[in-house]
Amino acid sequence: MEKEQILRINELARKKKTVGLTEAEAIEQQELRAQYLREFRANMEETLKAVRVEQADGTYKPLVKKEKVN
Repeated sequence: MEKEQILRINELARKKKTVGLTEAEAIEQQELRAQYLREFRANMEETLKAVRVEQADGTYKPLVKKEKVN
């Protein structure tokens, strides 16, 4: 996410606390937040793919993603 987009998220958050947002600004804020979360989760997943856990026998194994339980 570009720095300008993060600044815009923060600007909208400040405006929401002070004077409120228009309907268009509220939609923009939701879209920017959703994009930020998608990118954050993708980056975190890539980071976790690089993590290796040391086993009792001294070997290293990658983390295994658990399946969601509904």
